[in-house]
Amino acid sequence: MSPLAERRFLKMHGAGNAIVVLDLRGTSIRVTPAEARTIAADAHSRFDQLMVVHEPVTPGTDAFMRIYNTDGSESGACGNGTRCVGYALLDDPAMARPAENGSLTLETKAGLVAVRRVTDRSFTVDMGQPRLRWDEIPLAEPFPDTRRIELQVGPIDDPILHSPAAVSMGNPHAIFFVERDPDTFDLGRIGPLLESHPIFPERANISIAQVTGRDTIKLRVWERGAGLTLACGTAACATVVAASRLRMIGRAARVALPGGELSIEWRADDHVLMTGPVYLEGEGTFAADLFAGLDG
Repeated sequence: MSPLAERRFLKMHGAGNAIVVLDLRGTSIRVTPAEARTIAADAHSRFDQLMVVHEPVTPGTDAFMRIYNTDGSESGACGNGTRCVGYALLDDPAMARPAENGSLTLETKAGLVAVRRVTDRSFTVDMGQPRLRWDEIPLAEPFPDTRRIELQVGPIDDPILHSPAAVSMGNPHAIFFVERDPDTFDLGRIGPLLESHPIFPERANISIAQVTGRDTIKLRVWERGAGLTLACGTAACATVVAASRLRMIGRAARVALPGGELSIEWRADDHVLMTGPVYLEGEGTFAADLFAGLDG
């Protein structure tokens, strides 16, 4: 029997991004890719990201998080999921541990993430510094200026999309800025083609963005390892950074996604702050037979 059988989880979402929070502190259990895929496929625990909480690794932090996509792959960052973990570790009766001033320091494989409560169901996450150099994103070949890279969809003389910005927020993003409504593009077809394009050795999140005002952006996202999503916090952060670098906006914007709105600020100290809501849908336990037949 899988050690995950009968384990309790929280079903949450952040701006529509479906999140499952699983607390494995006090155990040596590690979720396998096959287990993550099985959890995602079950109607009771379907997720865009699975946030698994482990004991702290770095002294002074509150927990270490492993982040799984629906295909079982791991991600280095998930802003919406991090807000949900912040709520769970501060408010959930079974998970909460004392914390000062409603603030936490969490860690992922991409680094440290600070989380601060703003209101009862709203949190700000310090997503850290964007990575803008081609080999940090990473891209497969040198681009001296990642504000626009050579990539396009469609005919050479009349591309549907072209020249995206490239940014990493702990995971790689390509953002296509367009003049018409992002909903008019078939991102469900375009996204999987570009996610695994050879220019992205670690695959990439693919976004289509329309700047609708000096501090407003409309965004659609194909999420690496998850597909079309109602919201993606790191994509919102990457988009504001990219738009600011192109002088389309200042250093802060409200980003409208299908699942809700996020407020993003790229501070003068180079850190990107994301503020948004969390919603608790309920809790559950994994059925004992859910993982039957898995070999990891």
